[in-house]
Amino acid sequence: MKNVLVTGGTVFVSRYVAEYYVRKGFHVFVLNRNNRQQSDKVTLIEADRHQLSDELKNYNFDVILDMTAYSGDDVERLLDAVDDFGDYILLSSSAVYPEYCSQPFRESTQLGDNKFWGAYGIGKIGAEQVLLKRKPDAYIIRPSYLYGPMNNVYREAFVFECALNDRKFYLPKNGKMKLQFFYIDDLCRVMDIILEQKPDEHVFNVGNREAVSVRDWVSQCYEAAGKKPEFVSVYNDEEQRKYFSFYDYEYCLDVSIQEKYLPEEKKLKDGIKESFVWYLNHAHMVNRKPYIEYIDANLKATMQ
Repeated sequence: MKNVLVTGGTVFVSRYVAEYYVRKGFHVFVLNRNNRQQSDKVTLIEADRHQLSDELKNYNFDVILDMTAYSGDDVERLLDAVDDFGDYILLSSSAVYPEYCSQPFRESTQLGDNKFWGAYGIGKIGAEQVLLKRKPDAYIIRPSYLYGPMNNVYREAFVFECALNDRKFYLPKNGKMKLQFFYIDDLCRVMDIILEQKPDEHVFNVGNREAVSVRDWVSQCYEAAGKKPEFVSVYNDEEQRKYFSFYDYEYCLDVSIQEKYLPEEKKLKDGIKESFVWYLNHAHMVNRKPYIEYIDANLKATMQ
């Protein structure tokens, strides 16, 4: 039985990852402050990763799955705190690519400030740099938009809420802006491949091969709820993030390295259905944002 350390373990990606490896029969340790409900069958190491002392000493981890590093300092502190360990996988982000670079972004694309993601992307670059300097054989995963069960981010949940309340959907412009998603279970499958095959490549873009327009994405979310959307297009100068879940920013990752190792991925339609089933019983766990309130106060009266 392998000992796996998952940083976090209580929210969306880190929680799903922890439970995934429990199901695979691994001994999963989670590192968090214990201020949320813990998953079943994990071993809690209660600590703040920013204030570690000797909490991780005397453990021997076969794998560290670092799902919650947002800066170089986060990685430094964790590496300083652990004794012996084997593989290290860092969850980074596609936010490390500047928006002005040629697309699709490849793993070799220069990294830098992205005006949409700002400090978040810069922090992830720092985390990558520290990790590769101190552990050159570590692996880095840069995903597109992650989705699926346990997603507490108000993305598909926002659309599900609109659908269940038979609301018209206020769509940015003509709805042709494309988004690239990746199912959370597919992320875990990529990590399985890394741990089992130890590929020569150490940086992976991950995402669905095909992007989808926001119109199609909304339609699939409504369909999962048994509904059909009625769209209202928003063409004025409204700031998109005030009424919609994504920035007015279209990008695409080259995922050809991923494709070498993961020939099939979850179909978006099927993944959205599974997300909806989870949402029906866990809507209270979603970090809701006031998109609907903004629409009703600022758009509804003028755009019917």
